[in-house]
Amino acid sequence: MSDHLLEFRNVSKVFRRAGSSMLHTKTVRAVDRVSFAIPERPEIVALVGESGSGKTTISRMVLGLETETSGEILYKGRRVSDWLKKDRLSYRNEVQMIFQDPYGTYNPFYRVDRVLSTAARKFRGAKSTKAIRELIDESLEAVGLRPRELLGRYPHQLSGGERQRFMLARIYMIRPNLIVADEPVSMLDASLRAMFLNHLKNFKEADMSCLYVTHDLNIAYFIADRIIILSSGNIVERGDTETVVQDPLHPYTRELINSIPTPDPSERWKERLDANKISRHQLREAEAVRGCIYSDRCAQAMRRCAEETPALVEPRNRNGEAREVACFLYHEESLSEALC
Repeated sequence: MSDHLLEFRNVSKVFRRAGSSMLHTKTVRAVDRVSFAIPERPEIVALVGESGSGKTTISRMVLGLETETSGEILYKGRRVSDWLKKDRLSYRNEVQMIFQDPYGTYNPFYRVDRVLSTAARKFRGAKSTKAIRELIDESLEAVGLRPRELLGRYPHQLSGGERQRFMLARIYMIRPNLIVADEPVSMLDASLRAMFLNHLKNFKEADMSCLYVTHDLNIAYFIADRIIILSSGNIVERGDTETVVQDPLHPYTRELINSIPTPDPSERWKERLDANKISRHQLREAEAVRGCIYSDRCAQAMRRCAEETPALVEPRNRNGEAREVACFLYHEESLSEALC
């Protein structure tokens, strides 16, 4: 039996896209040799990065909606592809998704009751109308919804917040081991976000882990036990959330944190951005790119940064920190190569 609930081992994903000619296709490496694990004990792990960093591709591979090009994705020590071939229903029972768009999750022709009643029958084995209704009422009340006010209505008759919490109720009913949440609060207003996130955090008490995908470091800081920072399909830093956010080491992590707006209208947030300055690694060809993926935007880049790819290492002189960073600034052999 594996010590990990979910494990990525050197996973890459390459997509093909049409080129300028019908005879040519280009390939883009969306995820590049990514390795991480979620332990058996309940934990919330946040995948954080800007658009195009590979977050959603990773979540889709966990769900089996995309197939890895190379490497292995294991759930409880067994390849996800094997689960889906031989035990699809069991895997769907144990790994559940919360989607970003609360408006596109439901079939508009059915009342919302059908979402929960189907889950009660297929995943909890409820057969009688009474047993199904008891499960539905318990699940709705667990996420702060009132069954009498919501049941019998169609999706368009619910607010976006109610729809997303309905999805939480479905998760609570099924009790999966792993929840994959892809930007689930991005379409909710601020007052509902905290309520949603608090319910999701409380699910750990019911032995449910979560892989939380977001571009928002504020949300990751609030909800996650550990954080993984992605840039152009590569992990550049990972570790305990408090440690990474309060003391970021990788230049990209620092840039993400510095990009959080100051809640003061009298202060200018950012200087004007140059839209023509795009990283040479933003759309990378399938062949492995030489050098650090952030080297062309890093003010602390060294000569070797453009030639070698830094491995994830525990930073020197920081014993006891639950942290790894992919940056030559923290490699023992890189001492005095910094470029002006």
